[in-house]
Amino acid sequence: MTATVGVLALQGDHEAHARSVRALGFAARAVKAPEHLEGVSALLLPGGESSTMLKLIEAEGLREPLRAFCASGQPVLGTCAGAILLARDVSSPAQASLDALDIDVERNAYGRQLESFVTRIDDGEPGFEDLEAVFIRAPAIRRVGESVSVLARHDGQPVLVRAGNVWAATFHPELSSDPRLVRSVLAPLTP
Repeated sequence: MTATVGVLALQGDHEAHARSVRALGFAARAVKAPEHLEGVSALLLPGGESSTMLKLIEAEGLREPLRAFCASGQPVLGTCAGAILLARDVSSPAQASLDALDIDVERNAYGRQLESFVTRIDDGEPGFEDLEAVFIRAPAIRRVGESVSVLARHDGQPVLVRAGNVWAATFHPELSSDPRLVRSVLAPLTP
């Protein structure tokens, strides 16, 4: 039986994440309500507008089910706005989060939409070296807790981190043709 990966589908680029999951041989399920998490083996929190996502998460009663999923030990990846949702502390401006990963992030730290860019990771752990990274109004990770490993940096800044089953990237791997990050997150599962 093919493992199913949930993709938070309230707002943002959830369909691009679903395509990247299907390309790796997994089934993808749009998560828009708590019951959509049932039977899901991993969860992706996409980029988009984090404050809008938070409002919709609250409206749909997803806050506690998402927090519980993050604590379940099953793979979780937050990209760009998804990384903001996972953070312990969010600034510029301050906002609530799921507090699932011991990092502090600054929203839109790389600038406005016009200042978005595509680059190669210049400092990645084995398996993540020379990874293509698409930064769109990206957040910056300003603090990393002791339990969090930095897997990749760009210009000295952490851009890919992990604590156990929870991963966060400040860039958009789903917009790259390089599947290494999503494949690594989903490695504990069998397609």
